[in-house]
Amino acid sequence: MHKDIVVIGAGISGIAAGYNLKKSCPNKSFSILEGRNSIGGTWDLFKYPGIRSDSDMHTLGFRFKPWIHDKSIADGPSIMEYLHETIDEYKLKDNISLNHKVTKANWCSKNSNWELKVKVDDVEEDMTCNFLFLCGGYYSYTQPHMPYFKNQENFQGQIIHPQFWDESLDYENKKIVVIGSGATAVTIVPAIAKKADHVVMLQRSPTYVVSGPSEDALNKFLRKILPVKLTYFLIRWKNILYQSFTFFMARKYPERTKNKILELAKNELGPDYDINKHLTPSYKPWDQRICLVPDSDLFEAINDKKASIVTDTIKEFQTNGVLLNSGEKIEADVIITATGIELNALNDINVSIDDVKVNPNERLTYKGMMLSGVPNFAISFGYVNASWTLRADLTCEYVCRLINLMDKKDASCCEPIDDKNAYGDDELIDFTSGYVQRGLNQMPKQGNKAPWKNYQNYLKDIFAVRLFSIKDSNLNFYNSKKN
Repeated sequence: MHKDIVVIGAGISGIAAGYNLKKSCPNKSFSILEGRNSIGGTWDLFKYPGIRSDSDMHTLGFRFKPWIHDKSIADGPSIMEYLHETIDEYKLKDNISLNHKVTKANWCSKNSNWELKVKVDDVEEDMTCNFLFLCGGYYSYTQPHMPYFKNQENFQGQIIHPQFWDESLDYENKKIVVIGSGATAVTIVPAIAKKADHVVMLQRSPTYVVSGPSEDALNKFLRKILPVKLTYFLIRWKNILYQSFTFFMARKYPERTKNKILELAKNELGPDYDINKHLTPSYKPWDQRICLVPDSDLFEAINDKKASIVTDTIKEFQTNGVLLNSGEKIEADVIITATGIELNALNDINVSIDDVKVNPNERLTYKGMMLSGVPNFAISFGYVNASWTLRADLTCEYVCRLINLMDKKDASCCEPIDDKNAYGDDELIDFTSGYVQRGLNQMPKQGNKAPWKNYQNYLKDIFAVRLFSIKDSNLNFYNSKKN
């Protein structure tokens, strides 16, 4: 089978790609290949209690599909419902093939196309396409970060990683230890605390935690007097500008931002709580992603004595709990290892050019969405300092403009020219988070100048994608079939 464009993944990015291809490239054939048996990506994969967005849905939602619910911070099932609505509304179902896992993609220079190996219900099939667009996210769905803890096999209760949540798990009136301090831990602790006897969030080091309302009051007000689409547009831009402003201020005035965050936490937990030990990170704000706590749910669980934070390191697991290096022991019936994800640069696909393997770490990222020296290829990689979808939407728009420009130029290939002068020591993601640092050796390099820099700035990117010309001396358009 041959398609003009193959999109990998039917999560947020893949659905955005489908919408944009239908709208802007109506004469092109395309398929969205999803390796799993359901659409939704992250929002279908994770089933743990409390699963929700950690960005507001006015920016995590699509630009073209208004989020019309009161809650701006939405739970997983509501997000899945929104994604299914989008697929139905824009008639994308026929373009999506489930249980189609692409394992290999080889660019054939002779034919100017991608040769794909696709596992369809465990049977390998061949497929070709002119353009390959990876929209399968940035982490491994099959292999999360699961460090070994000394004597963990001695623990007589259940050990579970949130990525492989057992929905039959009964944690009512149980003692729970959640290992970790990131967004997953901060989400899962207050959700489980409602039924559990007690939940301990056991962290090696603190994370910045900020409370915010799950409902946007201005959004609720404007929806009463303005059309839905206009309200969505206004709230979306209010949130985009606010996110950009707070990120800028945090990077420019880190100490002032830090003090403000800690002051808010003190107001939530009272003067006797040890903020310095449990909620004061060693890094500056936005050197890692700040965790959102909707409606103060984590703080309320701590105040109600249903949850607590312990900051220490683990010596070993024991039959009925965890022994810490301080000598303290935490009893547990269930241990949840919210220890993070593993980055994945190419959606678990073995990518090659004329059967020579492509190592992303040896290549520059072009505008944060293509790879130097790789023809007819794009990757959707969202923002780490704002909503993923903002960047995914822009990337999809850019890819459509690029494909249309190739047609206009009668070019079968478009390839970012590798620029040796642009190489430097810059890493793709300017974050100190553990999952980022662990996986940078497999991610593309960031260059020291445009268009090889990954700005992580929506306001800059929107000009580059929507207003500026795609024509660029760093892009080579050619027709190999005429050579």
